[in-house]
Amino acid sequence: MPRLGLTSERVAAAAAELVDEVGLSRLTVAAVARHFGVSDAALYVHVRSRDALIEQVAVRAAAAFGDRIALAVAGRSGRQALVGYADAYRAFAVAHPGQYAATQLSLPPEVGKSSAGHLLIIELSYAMLRGYGLDEPGLTDAIRFVRSTLHGFASLEAADGFGHPRDLDASWRSLLEAVHTTLSNWPTATKEQR
Repeated sequence: MPRLGLTSERVAAAAAELVDEVGLSRLTVAAVARHFGVSDAALYVHVRSRDALIEQVAVRAAAAFGDRIALAVAGRSGRQALVGYADAYRAFAVAHPGQYAATQLSLPPEVGKSSAGHLLIIELSYAMLRGYGLDEPGLTDAIRFVRSTLHGFASLEAADGFGHPRDLDASWRSLLEAVHTTLSNWPTATKEQR
């Protein structure tokens, strides 16, 4: 019988908090069970495996991540949308490093296709870049460029990987100006590139 008050949602929420503290690689069912003061077996009523727990964290984190980006880009286009999107991206990745790492995982197709948060992030990414007048295949190339750039900066920042004393926010603003300039001048695909 399930322990009173312990639900799949509460288990996923606790795992999401824990993953930011200990990191994705150290998230276990046992660690979440300890958080609740129950045996591992009691938790298996609510989650079938460590992989399933990580999938729940990824779906939950993607929903929060997508909501944050949606609020940041609402009613904006072009440079303003890029800055809102990028600032929300960075803030989430740095504040929630474990959850952010979970959103970057390759999920089983049935999980990824039903994750509203993952789908929202994809759609917001394409919508933000359509404001630059990009079409396929350049649109997908630009999404890969932006994602790689934001991921790299945010991941290095979260890991204290920038040793130079220059202000990170100043570097971030310069990076966004460079991204905006690049997107504004994105090369048009030739027939050979298509």
